[in-house]
This record gives sequence, structure tokens and C-alpha cells, in this order.
Amino acid sequence: MASEETKPKKQRDEECIINGLPGELIERIFLKLPVSTLLRCTGVCEQWHKLIRDPQFVTSHLQDAPQCAVLFFPQESVSGEPHPADAILIDEAWSPSTYAVPVIGPDDFLCGSCNGLLVLYTKSSTLKVANFATGECLHLEKPVKNLRGDHFLFYNFGFHPLSKEYKITHFLGDPVVGSTRSHNNSRFSVIQVYTLGGEKWRDIKTPEALSLNCVKNSGAVNIDGTMCWLIEDMVANWQHAVMTFDLSGESFARIQLPATVHEDCAGGGPRRYWIREIDRKICIATAQACPSLPRRLVGMLQIWELENKTEQRWSLKYNIQYSPDYIPGPNLVHRNKIILQRRDGNLYSYELLGENFNTKLCKMANLLDFFPHKPDNMQSYICVKSLVRLDVYKKTAIARRPKQREGWELKKWEAWEHELSENERMWSDTHR
Repeated sequence: MASEETKPKKQRDEECIINGLPGELIERIFLKLPVSTLLRCTGVCEQWHKLIRDPQFVTSHLQDAPQCAVLFFPQESVSGEPHPADAILIDEAWSPSTYAVPVIGPDDFLCGSCNGLLVLYTKSSTLKVANFATGECLHLEKPVKNLRGDHFLFYNFGFHPLSKEYKITHFLGDPVVGSTRSHNNSRFSVIQVYTLGGEKWRDIKTPEALSLNCVKNSGAVNIDGTMCWLIEDMVANWQHAVMTFDLSGESFARIQLPATVHEDCAGGGPRRYWIREIDRKICIATAQACPSLPRRLVGMLQIWELENKTEQRWSLKYNIQYSPDYIPGPNLVHRNKIILQRRDGNLYSYELLGENFNTKLCKMANLLDFFPHKPDNMQSYICVKSLVRLDVYKKTAIARRPKQREGWELKKWEAWEHELSENERMWSDTHR
């Protein structure tokens, strides 16, 4: 930050005029600016830097931040050729952004998103927490090193609005008898919890042994400080129930699914279920699988919404006439449009139109061609660009410095930093 003596007189005079405005007015102006602009403003003067970095300002700016969809494609091999992980932003105008998300490395797996922060599962002994708008990263030790059978879908990330704490959770498979390193890939009785800024992971016992396969196949969501996922319930009509875990009180609760009996088509296969988040509500998506291709869907797609958590009352939100081929998650509806994948290698958005709950997919728009990535591996998250800082957590006992970037990831960072420096240069020229 330049000292007052080294600044040109004209620049000092302009800053004096702006800073002569009431502080509340300056703050209201800054609250309307995007994160990229605010980051550059922190270098203008000490007063602006202090205002923009103030935790209360960060919280206020986060509340009005526009939402975007992040589409994540994990690293995979197609026809023997490796393809690195990548992410694409879908902006408010529903156009794919060419802006790369530099915090995602070629081997990373996305396992959570909250308030502009991403949690990434790496193949090393660490997890990576990153702000994808500022590029700030924090590496944390995994709860168990070199855990066989571990999977990125067994990790989750959320924020509780009352305790103001960020927490990472891990479904730990039950240990295999006679082995110190192997864990069961089908059942778990412990959730490991880490509070961002804490010193260690803690083990929380579940009310009963639960299915890891349900988590892997149906997903998990975090809504207003509560993590939710599907469990087996063979007595219920849908043979599933919702298990919730409150991130503040760290307590469990069970929610029964609707008692409605599905009218399955004769040519369809077994029915599948997914837990999803729509408009900050717990939703269950369900459709029949194709008999010959279990990962492909047939018939109608129903989406049920939990209207009242206390009364456990559900309502049918959407009854879509033609099922998509694949259901992305944990967020599949963005700005009143639904994101669906087709087997032709394209990703589409549809407007949801219809009377009552009978819904038609109208006004289709082709978002992108995700070839060569496989269609059933994509994840979709609703994200915001925020000023949430990670440096306050870097002194914790389990935090580690990131390794030096190299290869493909370094090129990705260099391109992002070059774009940022060009924007800074243009802003400085304009200011002068």
C-alpha cells in the first residue's frame, strides 16, 4: 500500500473527496460492488482496507451476493486417456463462464460448498479449504491417514448461522475385524467432525449403524446448519428415511418420507432416490431406473419438498413428465430453472412450467457440451463469491501449508493471476 507521501497530489485529493462522504454511504456503495473490485479497493487506502476486511462488512456483503452455479467434473479416464478435474461457473445470465476456478487442482474432488468456500478432497493426507473468489487456501490434515476405501462423497461441509462455525464432517466406515487400517465400505457408526479453527477431529457416534451406500448413491445436503442424508428404512413405503445432524448441537433426528405409494411403470426397473436442496428446502427426487442400464432413468421424475420439518409434512413440488438421463446434485435447480444431463453429452437448462405440481420442461437451453467427461460424474453446487477469510484459521494445529504448485495446476494459476494483474493495471490507469 503506497504511503501518503508517494501518492500524486491529484490521487490524494480524489481520495479525500471520497473519504469525506459519510461512512455509512461509503459502506452502502461498497456493498454493491463485486468481490473482484473490492479486493482491488483494499489497496487504495488504509480506511478502505479496514472497512472491506471488517467481519461485519464481510457478512453483510455475503447476504446480498448473487448466486452462481458451479459445475464440477472430477478427474477421470476416458478411453484410456486421463482428463484432469475442472469446474465451470454458470452466471446469472445462464451462460458458462470462461473464468477458471484456480483453487481446484487436477486431482481434486469437490465435496462441499458454503458461503463462497469450497472443501476439496485430495489424494494426499490433507483436505483443502479454499475461497474460489480470492484464491486463498487452507490445507487440513484428514481425520485418518491412508484410509482404505475412503471416498470424497463421505465428506461434507456446512455453516451454522447461530454458532457462526464452519464444520467439516466425515462418515467413517466401521473397522474391519482383525485389521487396523481397513474400514467397512457399507456401514458406519461414527461421524468425524472438525470445526474450522479447532485443534482436532472429534468422533460423534450415530444412533445406529447406517448405510454408506445410501450416502454414496443418494448424496447429502447442508441446509441452514443441518446436514441431511438418506438412510435405509425397510418398513417404510419408500424403504428410506432422512437422517439429520445439527452442526451446532451435534444431535441426530429422523424424518419419515411420504407414505404415498408410487405407481411404477411395468417396463421400468427399481426406483432410485436422491436427496437434494431447492430454495433452501430438503427435497427428495425419485424416478425408476432403466432395467438394462441402472444408472439411466425412465418414466416420470418426482420431486418432493419438506414443507414442515416439525410435522414431517411433505408435498409434491414437481412431477416432470419425462425423466432426464441423469440427476446432478446436490443442487439441480438454479434461478427457477432445472439443470439436467442427457446421454448425448450435453447439459441443458429447462424452465419449469405447469399447473399445480404437473410440470413440463419448457424453453430448453443447451448450456455446454461436457465431453469427454462422463455424464453421471458431474456435480452441481449453488455458490457465491465472498470475502470470507481463511487466514484467521491458519494457526490451528492441524493446518498445513500447501505444497508448491506445479505442472497443469501452476499454468491454471498463472492464467488467473495474469488476468487479475491485468484488471488491476486497467483499474490503476482509469484511476489516474
